[in-house]
Amino acid sequence: MKRIHSYFSGFAGILLAGISALHVLPTQAQDAAPTLTVLDASTTTSDPLLWRSRLIVVFADSPLDPRFTDQITKLEAGAEALLDRDVVVITDTDPAGMTELRQDLRPRGFMMVLIGKDGVIRLRKPFAWGVREISRSIDKIPLRQQEVRDRRTSE
Repeated sequence: MKRIHSYFSGFAGILLAGISALHVLPTQAQDAAPTLTVLDASTTTSDPLLWRSRLIVVFADSPLDPRFTDQITKLEAGAEALLDRDVVVITDTDPAGMTELRQDLRPRGFMMVLIGKDGVIRLRKPFAWGVREISRSIDKIPLRQQEVRDRRTSE
């Protein structure tokens, strides 16, 4: 698996102020649906996310790309499962912007990438994936399995 070294270094942008907003929980009624955190690649630094969150990076050449809108819809529909797995979504729909993520991951058109908490690329897909498949991929990661074991012993 390829590790993104430069992805988690440098890159001026939002710093620790954004950490508190990484996992947005509903502030309304108890039965409100969980809200998935979606950040824009052009204004996001990944340094505070390393070892805190798994990243799903969704690339497209336009926010109007049907694959992009389909992927975001699927992710929002499965927000609860993704929040349970410490997932933060980062979008990049401006190829001219050449963000650090775009330079490191070199997408061609639409691409969905899953990056583990350790910065290792776990999955690349050229089409929209459902939360069920993404969750299964995350659950196979040794760090996630350890998190589940730790959660069980603490209960």
